Amino acid sequence: MNDKVKAELAPTGVLRAGINLSNFLLVTGRSADGSPEGVSPDMARAIADKLGVPLQLIPFKSPGELADQAENNVWDIGNIGAEPQRAQTISFTAAYCEIEATYMVPGGSPIKAIADVDKKGVRIVVAARAAYCLWLENNIKNAELVQVTGADATLKKFVDDKFDVMAGLRPGLIKDVEKIAGARILDGKFSAVQQAVGTPKKNTASVAFLSQFVEEAKKSGLVAKLIEKHKVKGLSVAPPA
Repeated sequence: MNDKVKAELAPTGVLRAGINLSNFLLVTGRSADGSPEGVSPDMARAIADKLGVPLQLIPFKSPGELADQAENNVWDIGNIGAEPQRAQTISFTAAYCEIEATYMVPGGSPIKAIADVDKKGVRIVVAARAAYCLWLENNIKNAELVQVTGADATLKKFVDDKFDVMAGLRPGLIKDVEKIAGARILDGKFSAVQQAVGTPKKNTASVAFLSQFVEEAKKSGLVAKLIEKHKVKGLSVAPPA
């Protein structure tokens, strides 16, 4: 690691890590002082240790809000899903872990498989600006996609407005399906949300350092240890880049 990387990633002498609080798999709790805890904060801590600088966690309510600040000198690394829309302002590593995204349908639904969803007349409700929502924006061609702010509001909309399909992360849908009599989660996945480490595009010298760190974290078992430490179900180590 050269001095340029340290200057880019810790220009204030501290590594400021943007953390998405809405991902309940990667932020699983709070410390006594209210700081986020989980796989994502621990990955940021490991990067700060490698740089030899203190860590400051910068929490955001959603990944969209985190991504919006990429060019405003608010954070130095951001731990969110790598999606094409976000890559316009953020340089991403390969994923360090991934989460299956799939669909839930109401009781009695004629939709039996993921391939049946993208058809004319099918209405899908999804949490706006989540990484899997961005994937659907890029890939759904025939069904109607309706975006709602927040996971709880998405579930309410699915029930109240009798939507055909609700998109979400499998671990979240496993909790939601228990609240709705007869509802089912479809087998398989339409996408896997790739959780990566991003840095603002201007930090050109740091991308190789962060990418190498992530590959080593997967290979050494660090990511697997963090998933085990925080007892996270539904999160898996991403394959090597």
